[in-house]
Amino acid sequence: MPSVDHRAGSAALRKGAGPADGSAIRARAVVLIVLLIPLNCWWTALAILRVGISATSVSLFFPAITTILLLIGLHALARASLPGRPTLFTRAEILAIYTCVSIGVGISGADRMFDLVTLLGHGHWFATTENDWAGLFLRFVPAWLTVQDEAALKGWYDGASTLYTARNLRIWIPVVLRWSAFIVALHVVMLGASLVIRRQWVETERLSYPVIQLPQEMSNLGGGFFRGPWLWIGIGVGAAIDIVNGLNYLYPSVPSLGGKLFDLQQVFKEKPWSAIGWSPMGVFPFAVGMSFFIPLDLAFSCWAFWLIWRAERLFFAVIGASGVARGGTISYESEQSHGAYLGLCLLAIWMSRDHLKHAIRQVVRPAPGGSDGEAFRYRTTAALMVGAAAFIAVFWARAGMSAWVIVLYFTIWMAISLAITRLRAELGSPVHDLHFIGPDEILPRLFGTRRLGGANLTTFSYLYFLNRAHRAHIMPHQLEGMRLGHTARSPLRRLTWLMLLASVVGVLSAFWAYVSMAYWEGGWQRGWESFRRLERWMADPTPPDGPALAFVSFGVLLTLALAALRMRYIWWDLHPVGYAISGSWAINPMIGSIFVGWLLKLLILKFGGIRMHRASTPLFLGLILGEFVMGAFWSVLGIVLKMSTYRFLF
Repeated sequence: MPSVDHRAGSAALRKGAGPADGSAIRARAVVLIVLLIPLNCWWTALAILRVGISATSVSLFFPAITTILLLIGLHALARASLPGRPTLFTRAEILAIYTCVSIGVGISGADRMFDLVTLLGHGHWFATTENDWAGLFLRFVPAWLTVQDEAALKGWYDGASTLYTARNLRIWIPVVLRWSAFIVALHVVMLGASLVIRRQWVETERLSYPVIQLPQEMSNLGGGFFRGPWLWIGIGVGAAIDIVNGLNYLYPSVPSLGGKLFDLQQVFKEKPWSAIGWSPMGVFPFAVGMSFFIPLDLAFSCWAFWLIWRAERLFFAVIGASGVARGGTISYESEQSHGAYLGLCLLAIWMSRDHLKHAIRQVVRPAPGGSDGEAFRYRTTAALMVGAAAFIAVFWARAGMSAWVIVLYFTIWMAISLAITRLRAELGSPVHDLHFIGPDEILPRLFGTRRLGGANLTTFSYLYFLNRAHRAHIMPHQLEGMRLGHTARSPLRRLTWLMLLASVVGVLSAFWAYVSMAYWEGGWQRGWESFRRLERWMADPTPPDGPALAFVSFGVLLTLALAALRMRYIWWDLHPVGYAISGSWAINPMIGSIFVGWLLKLLILKFGGIRMHRASTPLFLGLILGEFVMGAFWSVLGIVLKMSTYRFLF
């Protein structure tokens, strides 16, 4: 067999041509990306508003999986009906489309655009003489970033109207374009960071990327993935459970097969046992499937730390202690989780320090010979990141944020982004929500609300959509797309431009979906979360919160300590990522499934070894695919019938 010149192949990939082995990304893929992202944004938005299911609750987005399943079906149909003709899609095209659709779905998710559009007119529409918002903070609201026209807001909140009038379009379009420019600039910074760390995390360390095992296997068009019997058994089990549970939701006389959460707090009603708080238990096929691909030590750490948190609550209740942290706990779980994420960021940077030094040297004094397999030279990537960061700084300075606050705010936010990206790339965490914790919460506790001032606090409220939760974060999908592209030998530069295109199309599509939908059906009022917090900040200024900062610091230190113990003692199973993700809301509906997935994997490895583990992999992929397909069906049915249906995500 003739050898292949690796350098020549890399050059071909950089030029975007792609060799004849299925790595080309042709114009048809670009057209499909532009068409499919708006469709998926609408699907995601309608599923939230009509069915109550958020596609971005977990790391793997079911609309993106369903989309590539349809493309693979079309590809198989074309091959069967037109034998001998060129392939309808290459593997690189399918994976590029999957990546771009995932970015679009993330933008339109419940913790991104769904929240942002509720903020744009909330302050002015709900200002009254009684709440005195005009005197408290409306003078700090940047008029060029918000919708203040009463007639336009009335149609938005009351519904039974339309966006498509000259007045409404004239008011909304400038605001939408300004916000879109900011969001795209933020995505450019994240994309640049992903390009910088790509070689270290994809090629050098060869991280496992468990989250993308399903699309990676599905896209292997010649690998016989869909011909394995265990896959279809998994699909059948996952789909059958969802069919029965969906019928039970519509017709309660039909018995269910789980699909619901049982709160342990209903059993432990008496004090001090009731101090465990909301502790739901449930088992879902897709979550069991995803948990199977998590390393055993992480899965163990997730449910072990989940129990430790409840033991801690019980302990403090027994000794009569109480706290003022979110949820009334003295343990400051959210603050500890935030500190843990910052600790994970420090670990990620430390582990990549040699590569980052090399990248910095290439920025300062680039070596001759082109981009060396990267999409762009490191200097070009750095220039793009600096340019986008400068735009963001000017944008928010004009909105009223102080220069030093801009630096601290987005530094903390990018640290969280890097931590989420690393923990997904290395360990495949199924959730990473980090509810209600971000720079907008930490900075007021660090400096006090009076020191920050009304203008900064007001801008924090309009950036609430970046920090309410981090489930729909885009940066992990960017790096995972590069990992998938590496598998398919995709042209990296073209893939990078496609991800940027996905950000632009996704932002505009999500805005279009939510704003126009609200004029039809009436706007939702989730903006109260941000503005009531702002009202509290302005009406009752608070000093720096020492205990909260102490727990954030404790979270950082404990994360570093857990990492050190893992490196020193091979028997130490408690993983710092388990500590980070187990203290947040989204782990609760998943914890029963994580335990079952951990137990099944442990038994398979113990009694069947690595051979049985490999043989059973299609079964667990099938569980994910089966429930995703039926979950997609129930969501579409609910959208069409304008009614709530069974939802497998919480």
